[in-house]
Amino acid sequence: MQIDRQRALRTFAAYVAAYDAEDPKVKLKIDHTYRVAGFCQRIAGSLGLLQEDIDLAWLCGLLHDVGRFEQLRNYGTFIDAQSIDHAMYGAEILFDQGRIRDYVENDSEDAFLRRVVSCHSAYRIPPEYDERTVLFANILRDADKTDILRVNVETPLEEIYNVSTQVLRSDPVTPQVLEAFLEGHAVFRTLKKTSVDNVVGHISLVFELVFPVSLQMVAEQGYLERLMDFSSENPETREAFAVIRRRMAEYMS
Repeated sequence: MQIDRQRALRTFAAYVAAYDAEDPKVKLKIDHTYRVAGFCQRIAGSLGLLQEDIDLAWLCGLLHDVGRFEQLRNYGTFIDAQSIDHAMYGAEILFDQGRIRDYVENDSEDAFLRRVVSCHSAYRIPPEYDERTVLFANILRDADKTDILRVNVETPLEEIYNVSTQVLRSDPVTPQVLEAFLEGHAVFRTLKKTSVDNVVGHISLVFELVFPVSLQMVAEQGYLERLMDFSSENPETREAFAVIRRRMAEYMS
């Protein structure tokens, strides 16, 4: 399927124009979308894919967070556990409401695109997905995780997690969250009890990166180190983050 990138970009710009770009949370997701699309392109290129597939990976990045804008409008939060599954909601907007036709005329990849978009924030890719879908899902998931580190550094965590500075700087790390982190995998959503657990959860996404270039991008950006340099007034939290930094240093080396 041939993809007209300019058409897709115009469509996305028109879609998000219905939301207040002066709202920092809206701007956050607009900027995030463009960066994820670019990361998808870089990862796909590193794998030696054909240009048509590189374009398709880029499109997956452009589409992946369409559901975020209505999520924010309707629920006032980006926390799925307090609202809806934004990935599934994005797939509904694109495919059930027919908005995908604004991006591409050809419907030959609709089922494929829906699968990739709808699982991008899931804990694991559904086991029944075919090899091609898994490849592109991993490209998107790596790109998304890589930029989430930037978002958590450049955007005040209070805005992301809807908490006060006092709460953020005094909250503990839940023992089960630290245990999951030390096991070397993403922290499951239901384990998170405090605002700081979300910080640990985002750091843990690095364990899930699939492609070598993704780890390379993380190292180049430097956001991982800045996120792990979390400042807390809670002595137990400071000790937990010292442990987190040691564990991640071992992994990255």
